[in-house]
This record gives sequence, C-alpha cells and structure tokens, in this order.
Amino acid sequence: MFCARGGYGMSVFKKHLWMRKAGMFLLDVVLTCLSIYVSMELRFEMAIPWRHAVTMVNAVPIVLVAYMACYLLGGIYQIMWRYAGVRDVARLSLLSAIACGITLTLNQFMGLGLFRGVLVFICLINTIAIGGSRMLWRVFSKDRISGGLGDAMPVMVVGAGEAGAYAVNICNKNPKRLGKPVILVDDAHGKQGLRIQNVPVRGTIEDIPRLATRYGIREIIVAIPSLGNGERMQRILELCNETHCHTRILSEPTDSDAMGAEGTPFIRELNISDFLSRDEIELDTESIAGYLSGKVVMVTGGGGSIGSEICRQIMRFKPKLLIIFEIYENCAYELEYELRQKYGRDCPVVTLIGSIRDRARLDEVFELYHPQVVFHAAAHKHVPLMEISPAEAIKNNVFGTRNLLEAASSHGVERLVQLSTDKAVNPTNVMGATKRITEMLIQYYGAHTDMKCMAVRFGNVLGSHGSVIPLMEAQIRKGGPVTVTHPDITRYFMTIPEAAQLVLQAGGIARSGSIFVLDMGEPVRIMDLAQKLIRAYGYEPNVDMPIKIIGLRPGEKLYEELLMDSERNKMTKTAHKKIFVANVDRVDDAQFARMMERLEAAAEHNDESAVEAVAEVVPTYHPWKDRKDPEEKKAAV
Repeated sequence: MFCARGGYGMSVFKKHLWMRKAGMFLLDVVLTCLSIYVSMELRFEMAIPWRHAVTMVNAVPIVLVAYMACYLLGGIYQIMWRYAGVRDVARLSLLSAIACGITLTLNQFMGLGLFRGVLVFICLINTIAIGGSRMLWRVFSKDRISGGLGDAMPVMVVGAGEAGAYAVNICNKNPKRLGKPVILVDDAHGKQGLRIQNVPVRGTIEDIPRLATRYGIREIIVAIPSLGNGERMQRILELCNETHCHTRILSEPTDSDAMGAEGTPFIRELNISDFLSRDEIELDTESIAGYLSGKVVMVTGGGGSIGSEICRQIMRFKPKLLIIFEIYENCAYELEYELRQKYGRDCPVVTLIGSIRDRARLDEVFELYHPQVVFHAAAHKHVPLMEISPAEAIKNNVFGTRNLLEAASSHGVERLVQLSTDKAVNPTNVMGATKRITEMLIQYYGAHTDMKCMAVRFGNVLGSHGSVIPLMEAQIRKGGPVTVTHPDITRYFMTIPEAAQLVLQAGGIARSGSIFVLDMGEPVRIMDLAQKLIRAYGYEPNVDMPIKIIGLRPGEKLYEELLMDSERNKMTKTAHKKIFVANVDRVDDAQFARMMERLEAAAEHNDESAVEAVAEVVPTYHPWKDRKDPEEKKAAV
C-alpha cells in the first residue's frame, strides 16, 4: 500500500513537472513568434509591405525551430527560474545568440529573404521577452508565499528597520538553517507596502497572529533590539506566542556573549528572560567607579553564574586587578579565557583556586594580593541537596563566610559585599537558613570592624546553574514532559546581568552592616513560565508538549518573600530606586557567639542536631520535616 501510494505520488509529481515545462515551452513559442513580428514592425516603422509580410510568415517556422532547438538542447527548461541567478540569465543570452547565428547563416545560404537587422532584433527582443517572463514568474511565485521556499521554513520578521533588513539578509544567505523571510511587519505606516530585499511589509505588530495564519508562517524573528525587555517587547512576544510559531530574536551582543564578531548582532533562541517586563537598569556609574576603578577586587565563587557576571561587570570599571577565587577550576578557566579574549592577554585578571573553608588559603591570598573590595558569591545553593547534607551547608555557607570575613577584616579590606537570597526570609530549608546566618555575620562584622560590610538579598536568577529554566529547556528539547513542582508555585526572578549590576550598585552605598533588598518586580507563576517557554519553542502546552506536576521538593516553599514581617514596615529607600534597606533586628552579640559555637560543634555530624542548631540561631526557620501536608506548607509561608 505504501509503495503504491509513493509511486502514485511520484507519477503525479512527474506529470506536474512535465506540464510545467510544456507550458513554458509553449509560452516561449508564442514569445518568439511575437519577437519576429515586432522586429519586422520596427524595421519597417510599423508598416510592413505585403511581400515582406509573406516572407516573414514563410520564415517563421525555420526561425522558430532554430531558437526552440537551442533552448531545449541548452537546458533552459531544466532551470528553476524562481532561484535563477546571473549565470542562468547569461545562459539564456548565449543560447539566443547561438540561435541568432544559426538564422543568419540559414538566411545567407538558404535565401530566407529576411534582413540581417531583423534577425538581430529578433535575438534581442526574444531574450528580453523570455528573460522578463521568467523574472515575472519569480516575483509572482515569491509573492504568493506558498511556493518558492524549497526546503526552507517560511519566516516572519518583526521590524522593518536596519535590524529587520539585517535579519532578512542573513536568512537569505542561509535559508536552510535560518528559514526564508516571506513577510515583514512594522508599526510605521510609511513602511507599509514597501519591500526589503523583495520581502514585503504587510501589516503592523498587532497583525502578527492573523498574518502568521494567512501566510503559513512557521518561524518568527523579532528584530527590534532597541526595545530591550520593556512592555512593548512583552506585547510583541505575547502576540508571537499566540501563533505557536518557533520564535527567535535578533540580539545585540553583550559582554557575556561569545557568539559572532564584536558588534555584530546574531539570531538567538528566545529565552524566558525575554518574557520579563523590565525597564533598563540605570546605573550610577560614578559611584561604582569610585570604589572599583584602580582597586584590587576579589570575587569568591567567581566562576559561577552570578560570580562570573559580576566579574564581567567589574572589568567595565577598569580595576587594578581582578581576582577570580574559585574551587571549580573549569568554570574559572573559561571565564579568564573569555576576559582575556575581550580585553587582551595582558588584562589584569588572575584566577586562584581555593575554598572559603580553608582559612589558611584565604590568609595566603589576602597577604599576597591585598584585595581592597571583595564580592562574596561562593555558596552551596541547591535547596534539595542541602536538605540531605545540612552539615556541609553549615560548614561552607556559614563558617566559610566567617573565614572570609575574618581574613578580610584582618588584612585591611575596605568593603565586602555578601550575596544573599530571598530564601533567607522565613526559611523552610537549610540553605535559606544558613544564608540568613550569613546576613547576621555581615551585621556583626559591620559593627565590630572598620570594614564596610553589606549583604544584598535577591530572588531567583534566570539561567543560573540549577535554575528551573535550563531544566525546562532541556526537557522541551528531549520531547517532554516539562516538570513543575506545584501548579501555584511562584518565584521572584531577575536576569543575571540585572542581578550583577544591582549588586555592584549596592556595593557603592556605604552603609556598613546593612542588608540591601533588590526590587524584583512581581512574583511569577512557574506554570506560566513553563507555558510561555513551551510556546516559544513552537509547541502547545499539554497538547504537543505535556506538563507534569511532580510535587514540592524537600525544603521548597510555594511562595518566596524578600522581607520578614518585622522588616516590612521599617524598610527604607536608597538613592537608587531599585535598591532598599531592610532594617533587620540585631541579635545580642554574646548570645550570637554562643549559638555559633554550638552550631560549629553540631556541624561535625550530618544529622538532626545540625538542623536543630540552625533553628536555634534562626528563630524564623521552620524545617521542612515539620510540615508534611502541602496546605500546611502553604499556610506557613
């Protein structure tokens, strides 16, 4: 049955191809006859004498056979004219010239009675007529959209400016990989009906869903980099999402982009950060440069997602030396290589391998390089893993941070910025509780040393190691299902560059012992993110791509918070509109010291005593094990 259908389909295709060639052949016969007639009319100034008209009629079959034979033998009807180029037009011209030579020879030796000028006119007019008919067909077939794409996907380009023209150009150069642009949309009324490289502008951005259906669009490229991630971009992406087309974006390269030549935009996959409605962050570069430029700056955990972006941002302010302090050498090496590629082999960067749990190594580094500013991004961050290994979270996050604070204060560090998390607020997991303790340490050392200490508290960072988005993208690429822990779970989200820039900005606010809270915008439902991401890949959630609810993981909350109840009414503003100060109640120093001693002893064993010791230090910590029912967990947050 399959073979029979295949053979039938092939025979239909061959029949269609034969009919197309026959139609083109008959058209050329008519055009050649018209060329003979027009040439004679031109020769006799639109008044052909009767005897010459008879001569013309008698000569038509011979001239016609000469031209059609040359076209057949020369392969004119094997050319796909909708993709024709200069070589194909040159072939047509050469074959017409050969046919002209043949007719001139026959006229000379067989006495056809035609003027030589008429035969030359026939050659010129016929070449123009046949070539023009092919070009008209090419334009018509492209404009029809339904044909002329070959194996390439039909693509809509959003934006008919310079970026749109660039997107059309690079797609046309590689249509099999990037698709074939067939339509543009733009809100500018003056561009409607115009063409960019023969691709028409057919409507406005609001017409995206309608035009995508009408023209059979399978892929959309958003080519308006100037919009950033503002509300207008969000509207465009929502409209693209409605089409269920695979959506990509023409992006300007950033410091962290390794693709393309410097200054050259490239087409990238749409990522979920594009769906966050964020205004561009306005940095007070003077205040940042004031404490970074010409200084020795150290970043612990410098090879991680946030740490590496902080390093990239620091390099913009020309430090005297950047120290990347990292336990995992691969990421650190890749970052150093990237920075040297961007700033030259002699850029002031050094990568040091070590752990914040090793006090001797920290003292060695501080003694040798004398860092003046420290950004502390090193930590164990994976919530479920730390629930299983609480002692390791305590040793690394709490006492590793204490090691760093003691080494920094004893070696004259001017400023230390600790990266905290919203999970430190009313924590239900060990990781969040240990980060709350590090905030207490920042308060303690800020009050008892000359070093300016501060913590910066923010939520989830899109694209960081272990975040939900890379996991979802991997699941989509594998065909699903996409897993979500709970249908109502929400999180605060921020992009990596946003977080890094605001951390640097917070570091410039000289309030020692402060806990800064970043404005994270509105919390986002993970289910909504999953659905948007699935549609961005061209699938329909729970139709083409299933979403599976797997239940909350150990230590996971339904809702995260950026402020505790005791902090909410006392929060104060800073000079930067996206950075606030949480006025946290301080713990009695003597009591805090005693609790830290018991915590250090309890961390020697990875058992329940370690968790109990954490709960003693952090009264707002409610361990996951104490809440079995999801509704209780929901009520607790």
